[in-house]
Amino acid sequence: MNCIIIDDEATARAIISQLCSNVSSLNILEEFPNAMQAIKFLNQNEVDLIFLDIHMPDFTGFDFIETLKNPPKIILTTSDPQFAIQAFEYDCIIDYLVKPIVQDRFDKAIQKAESSEAPSKTIKEPKNAVETASGNDLYINIDRRLIKIDIPTIYLIEAKGDYINVKTEDKNYTVHSTLKKIEDKLPNDLFLKVHRSFIINVQKIIDIEDNSVLIKKDVIPVSRSNRPELMKRLNLL
Repeated sequence: MNCIIIDDEATARAIISQLCSNVSSLNILEEFPNAMQAIKFLNQNEVDLIFLDIHMPDFTGFDFIETLKNPPKIILTTSDPQFAIQAFEYDCIIDYLVKPIVQDRFDKAIQKAESSEAPSKTIKEPKNAVETASGNDLYINIDRRLIKIDIPTIYLIEAKGDYINVKTEDKNYTVHSTLKKIEDKLPNDLFLKVHRSFIINVQKIIDIEDNSVLIKKDVIPVSRSNRPELMKRLNLL
C-alpha cells in the first residue's frame, strides 16, 4: 500500500516511518509536517493509506479529513486518547493508535487496513466554515464546533488556496472558505479588500508606504486598482 505520513513533529514522523519499514506491504511516498502540504500532494497523487496526527497547529486531523472528497484509508496517530469515539464517526478511519506506538499494535492496525474494504466515497463535503454573522459576531466552523469571533478584533484575512487565515487580536484561525464568502459577511465600514488575497480592517492600519500597508507585524500589498478606495477610507489631514 502506498502511504503518506502527516505529523507536525519530526520525531513522530521518524518513528512511524521506522514502523512502516518493518512492514513489507507498505511504501511511504512522502512525509508532511502539516496538513496543507499534504492536501497539495493529494490533489495530484493517489494514496492507499494515511497516517495522520490529530493535533497540529491551526489545522487538526479532523479538519483535514473534512477537506477530502474521496478519502483513502486513514490510521490516526496521536498522544491523546479522548477523540477515539469521534474518530470512528468517519468510515475512512481504520484505526486509532495512541503514542508511543509499538510494533505489535502497529502491525494489527495495518492488518485491519489490508483486510478492510475501500472507504466510502460519500464523506460529507466540507462545510462553509464561515457560517453566519450577527451584529458584531462572526461564527466559523472549526473541528465541528461553531466558534464566535468578535468582528472588530479581526485585523487581517488572507486567502490561501481553498482556505482563509483569519487573524484576530487573540488568535488566528485557518478555515475552509473563500475570501468572497467572508467578505460578504463583514461590515463595509471596517473592512476593505486591498488585494486579491487580502482583506484588512482599515482601523488597524499602522502605516502606509507606496503600495503596501502595515498592520501589526504584517506588511500587506495593495493592488493598484484598490488603492484609490483605500485612500478614500482614510481620515487624511
